[in-house]
Amino acid sequence: MYRFLLTPRWWGINLFVVLAIPFCVFMGTWQLGRFEDRVQTHDAAEKQPAPGSRPAKPIDELLPVDTVTSGRPATATGRYADQFLVPGRKLDDKSGFYVLNMLRTDSGKALPVVRGWLPGKPGGTAVPPAPTGEVTVTGDLQASENAGTTGVDTAGGLPDGQLGMISAASLINLVPYDVYDAWVTLQDTGAGAGDTAVGALRPVPAAQAQGTGLDLKAFQNLGYTGEWFVFAGFVLFMWFRLVRREAEAARDLQLGLVAEEETEAETEAETETEAYSETGTGNGKDIVGSGAV
Repeated sequence: MYRFLLTPRWWGINLFVVLAIPFCVFMGTWQLGRFEDRVQTHDAAEKQPAPGSRPAKPIDELLPVDTVTSGRPATATGRYADQFLVPGRKLDDKSGFYVLNMLRTDSGKALPVVRGWLPGKPGGTAVPPAPTGEVTVTGDLQASENAGTTGVDTAGGLPDGQLGMISAASLINLVPYDVYDAWVTLQDTGAGAGDTAVGALRPVPAAQAQGTGLDLKAFQNLGYTGEWFVFAGFVLFMWFRLVRREAEAARDLQLGLVAEEETEAETEAETETEAYSETGTGNGKDIVGSGAV
């Protein structure tokens, strides 16, 4: 009754099933591993002291920025140079912009320093000038932003003096010197404690390092895990369904309930109809033609 499994057509179906199921299981296991890695990283980050509570170190000792050094106080000495305004940034649910200055260090590289946040739009709010002369700054270390960072403007077309993304890749095209692949945000903006006067810079809190929290991406990995295992079960279910239908057709043929030619035509029509309906690649004309054989 099951000799049809050895036909060329069924060899192709069987090969697809044998390859598809392990692939789905592998992908599901890989996504589950990604989720578990994020959980472990989150637990490790929770057990460590708050980055801001650790002693400050020179910027060069904390690079490259990773999940351990992100948020740690970093120090650098130099002179402020070019200034950029970073629009579209929120603080306490209020729209505003960052004030960013390039700190040119003795090493020749420049460190992007976010001196603070101001409400409103660039050009409509007075910006306090940066200190002159040589200064030593201490700020919370942050990794360069990317297209997925909250508040980043990748549309371009910003006026001169404005910046959509705080990253070395974007700044290197705007300044004639090397730029650190990181930036710092000052918690001491020069304003007095509780100073809310118009034009007073407000400190920008350091953001949590990417990949250290149980964010939406972590639970997306968990969702993808379930999807891949569902796909594996679906492939196995459809294989059993096709085998059962063909076995029933072969049994009816042995019992003489239908003619051999009619059985073959009906089996082929049912198989093609299922394939079109499941994959969504067939059209009404193809299905009608298959059923009419």
